[in-house]
Amino acid sequence: MQAAISAGASIINDVNALQAPGAIEIIAKSKVMVCLMHMKGKPRSMQKEPQYIDVISEVKSFLQQRIDLANSSGIPYDRLIIDPGFGFGKTLKHNLALLRHLDQFVQMKVPVLVGLSRKSMLGAITGNDVDNRVYASIAAALLAATKGAKILRVHDVKATKDAIMIHNALINEEYS
Repeated sequence: MQAAISAGASIINDVNALQAPGAIEIIAKSKVMVCLMHMKGKPRSMQKEPQYIDVISEVKSFLQQRIDLANSSGIPYDRLIIDPGFGFGKTLKHNLALLRHLDQFVQMKVPVLVGLSRKSMLGAITGNDVDNRVYASIAAALLAATKGAKILRVHDVKATKDAIMIHNALINEEYS
């Protein structure tokens, strides 16, 4: 993190949500924004039968704890972003529930980042391999945006932007 900040990074995307030793202190001493992501388990084993009693409340509770700790450690809310961690220790059912109830994360005082682009969950639904998930990715990103996500991590920037522009023109009646 320190090397990235020293090199000029303005946002740190931390899949460990500042749980690594020294991470909170590094971010607190800096001026950068930080994205706190939820991940159940470790990268090598996180997809081996992840289980939740209530995925929404468990992910939300984890992220709220990380927000509170970051804030009490000197990182103001306006430098925090949260990411429910689609695909990081979650089944298709868990991912769909998170997207369906994204509004619950939007209510947490900080912007929500959503990264659904080309995810395996989209392949599980469409049957498409990773190189053929552009349309599904755009649909998922558009849905996340309509549900309040402020930041979208995408591979196909122009296509996603165009879809959001069409949606916004229809909703806002800009071209009436």
